[in-house]
Amino acid sequence: MPKDSTQHNEQNEKLSVSTNSNAINRFKNLQKKEIKVDSIFEAILNGETAALSKGITLIESSKPEHTQKGQQLIEKCLPFANNSIRIGITGVPGVGKSTFIEALGKLLLSKEKKVAVLAIDPSSSLSHGSILGDKTRMESLVQSSNAYIRPSPSGKSLGGVAQKTRESIILCEAAGYDIIIIETVGVGQSETAVHSMVDFFLLLKLAGAGDELQGIKRGIIEMADSIVINKADGDNLIPAQKAKNQFVKALHLYPENQNNWSTKVLTCSATEGIGIKEIWELINDYIKITTENGFFTQNRMSQNKFWLLQTIEEQLKKSFYNTPSIKAELNSKIQEVQQNQLTPFAAAKYLLDLNTKK
Repeated sequence: MPKDSTQHNEQNEKLSVSTNSNAINRFKNLQKKEIKVDSIFEAILNGETAALSKGITLIESSKPEHTQKGQQLIEKCLPFANNSIRIGITGVPGVGKSTFIEALGKLLLSKEKKVAVLAIDPSSSLSHGSILGDKTRMESLVQSSNAYIRPSPSGKSLGGVAQKTRESIILCEAAGYDIIIIETVGVGQSETAVHSMVDFFLLLKLAGAGDELQGIKRGIIEMADSIVINKADGDNLIPAQKAKNQFVKALHLYPENQNNWSTKVLTCSATEGIGIKEIWELINDYIKITTENGFFTQNRMSQNKFWLLQTIEEQLKKSFYNTPSIKAELNSKIQEVQQNQLTPFAAAKYLLDLNTKK
């Protein structure tokens, strides 16, 4: 391996470890210092990235005292939010999401846009840890003062997004970021969650990965506003064009979208910067069309309703499992179910009835 490549890898490893350490230190600092919501809020409005990071850490914390202050911060920031374009980007691991985001981000910076990237790293189901290495994969973008990259662990949440991603969007908008890019885990989970918090949903695909014909199936492709075949360069250029044609044919089988927008298929090479300009123009066309026909506003309203119901469900679930009587009985009922002494349905009914009597 060349010497400069070895040094580059060592730097990435050190930066990845540093990112993990910084995430841990942020939570420790919240515990040590008195949290002044007004001070954090004012600093966020002034575009201070340190305050933005502190604010997101606050709303991500599960401590009750942090939850209350985090809610106060969100409420203060809300009047200054809803003024950005929110873009969701998903795709399987290895499709080049981080490279694509960096290429798109650099283009947006050249157009004097402020870009925030909320990158979600998958959490281990065993150790519950995350690498949080997206800053190491976006080395050029992270150096700009007009770009903000925040890696967060997905935790136990489905949909490939962290539990507090939507709240983080509000804080980023209050800090003055014009474009909010959400990079999802992309590990085959339902992407409904990220689709319900963005204005434009982009699906990255690869040619020759054996999944071109998956375009005829419903699901994530049905939600995509655009499908982009990445790594369309060199020997992969012709396969990428073939994959594009297959997706275009497959999409004809789908009914017309409610927003009067037909899903577009493009190719690009994020590493060489080819096709990135056309993708941004496509996003602008989508925003223009959906704004004019009223879908943009209607979609934002529907998303608010969705997250209201999601929040209620989340709070009910949390309240249920934190009830002392449920905690006292839950393990015994689990054992009875495992030993076939009780059906799961009967055990659930018993616990739910117990909860209503509290």
